[in-house]
Amino acid sequence: MASRSHRVDNVPFTAWNSAFEDRVSLFTKLEKSQRTGGKKFLLHRLVVVASLPQQLKDRRDIGAHYEELNQRMQRKYQGDAISGLLLLYPTCMLHIMESSNEVLACVLRDLRDMQESPHGDLIKVSRVLVMSHDLPSRLFQQWSYELLNVEARVGAASSGNTPGGDDEEDTETLVRTVLSVVLKLGSHLLTLTNKGSKTPLGSLLDEMPEMIVPQDLLVKLLSRDLLSPQQYLQAYHTPLNIIMDSGHVFGSSQLTTV
Repeated sequence: MASRSHRVDNVPFTAWNSAFEDRVSLFTKLEKSQRTGGKKFLLHRLVVVASLPQQLKDRRDIGAHYEELNQRMQRKYQGDAISGLLLLYPTCMLHIMESSNEVLACVLRDLRDMQESPHGDLIKVSRVLVMSHDLPSRLFQQWSYELLNVEARVGAASSGNTPGGDDEEDTETLVRTVLSVVLKLGSHLLTLTNKGSKTPLGSLLDEMPEMIVPQDLLVKLLSRDLLSPQQYLQAYHTPLNIIMDSGHVFGSSQLTTV
């Protein structure tokens, strides 16, 4: 009788313990799904625009700078593959990069340092258009850069029907226009890659100018209220403080003034 009672008394505890062990955190499930899918890290995409200094003699110097930076990051963050596209216009640049969060943070710090350099040899002003997190797949298969000529600055992507027609559009609409063209270009390049096409990017852009974001549109965005790399990094490193009664979230700098 005693032994039977002992077994019965342990049943609720055993069932509860089993249920407890079966519970896993969201982080554990996400980590497991990443391993199952063969992904070593979460994929993010950064899109930035920057103005070029007038004294810049050769835009290929910027391409060489990023090639060297990418090599350094690949050595430091082994396994965090880098892909994307750098479009160098006569007066500005549009840069799309895909990699881990750590790599993209390094890119932003490098942009910040170039912008704050007293000489400003490569970059004058830069702005973050968007940072997309936890992407299912890459838009670009590798990283490359392309020089665009003066004629390439006016494309069919402009949302305004007349010169200056997008002056009155809000910043969010202009950013969406840029991202729409970037996604179309990336999707088209991915399709060509899957078909085994060897068409150079420069030739493709000459044939399809509607896939080029107009330079004038990028220049307008540089004057809009968008985060600089420094401001983005400050927000990235600022701890969140949650007031449990209201559920409101504040940055630490805001709390000190309350």
